[in-house]
Amino acid sequence: MPKHPLPRSVPGNSEAVQDLSRREFLSAGAALLVGLGIPNTGVAGGGQHGSGGSGQRVVIVIFGGVRRAETFSPEGIANIPHLSGEMLHRALLFGDVRNEGVTAHFNAISSIFTGNWQRVDDWGKLAPTTPTFFEFFRRQLRVAQSDTWVIASNKALTSLIGASSASGYGPSYGANVVFPKQLMVAAVINALHAGRTGNLADRARVETELQAMLEAGNYEGLGWSVEGANHLDPRVRSTIEDAISNFVRSGGPTSGDELTYLVSKEVIRKFSPRLLVVILSDVEVAHFGSYALHVAGIRTADRLAYQLWQNIETDPEYNGRTTMFILPEFGRDPDGSATNGFFNHRSDTESTRSTWMMALGSGIEKPGLVERPVRHVDLCPTAAGLLGCPRIELQGVPIPEFRT
Repeated sequence: MPKHPLPRSVPGNSEAVQDLSRREFLSAGAALLVGLGIPNTGVAGGGQHGSGGSGQRVVIVIFGGVRRAETFSPEGIANIPHLSGEMLHRALLFGDVRNEGVTAHFNAISSIFTGNWQRVDDWGKLAPTTPTFFEFFRRQLRVAQSDTWVIASNKALTSLIGASSASGYGPSYGANVVFPKQLMVAAVINALHAGRTGNLADRARVETELQAMLEAGNYEGLGWSVEGANHLDPRVRSTIEDAISNFVRSGGPTSGDELTYLVSKEVIRKFSPRLLVVILSDVEVAHFGSYALHVAGIRTADRLAYQLWQNIETDPEYNGRTTMFILPEFGRDPDGSATNGFFNHRSDTESTRSTWMMALGSGIEKPGLVERPVRHVDLCPTAAGLLGCPRIELQGVPIPEFRT
């Protein structure tokens, strides 16, 4: 894959340049696909529909706010070498995936989870008002909580993201929700308050600090919602402990997304959940104005999504029976805007509302590029259908390119 310079829209240039238009994006995507010998599926629906998803698994990887200019564009593909390379030739790529709701993290994620546009508190003080796909899946098919997980880096989310306030549903049918990054933050704060700052420069002692926070048992304070929250189920506890050990002892990068990935990997290995959502948010460093760190977050997310797909392909519980979706929550504001460009995701523009989605695995008929628009809320009924849930009446509709 040829290397490309960063986009012309890098903040600081004298000429403020908008993100690439949807047409330019689709042209770039088509060129990539042609180079790989993959057909363009055009504007019509996809292949024929297969049978329902009994025994199927769904893994959804959600990035934070990411623009096309830094991802699927001639300049941006340098930041996503795995998505635009090894993964693309096996994927169904949707070129115009629209967030038509509130472009704040909790509302964006809960809209994806529920298939309805949510407009609740931006900071997760209120649960989604309509049922999530976790609740549909668990209630309709009598699925255990250990089969449904949300593992997230984003501090704007809370444990309420895993279940709705809808009558007849709610936390009894919700997912396990874990925020590994909050464990790391809490361990640092605890060490600082106790005067153990030297421990933070020693990996072995960092592990001790993280384990101490795990043993403290304040899982609600960490924003977690897991089975046996007061006294963690031994399997859950050992899963988190193993991820902490790998995180500290690997010698590799130590960002919040890295720990989120390692916990996700352990959950896959020990629980084999049928519905898993992994939310990566290193890209949200953009709020602090660092374009370089934002791009680094995109590259990290690209690598971790690829590693997660490799884990799925080598796991006999998942290989051949899993559909993986990868998509951003939304884009980011265009450079030159009154909202400080890439810093934020508040403007009602194509740069913020129109993103992309990649799907791989058993649920797709064939690889290709889909040009017609789909919406974030369409993912919920699509995933539910893949898992074998009966048709649900939602604002979102099943995406026809999948075998539901």
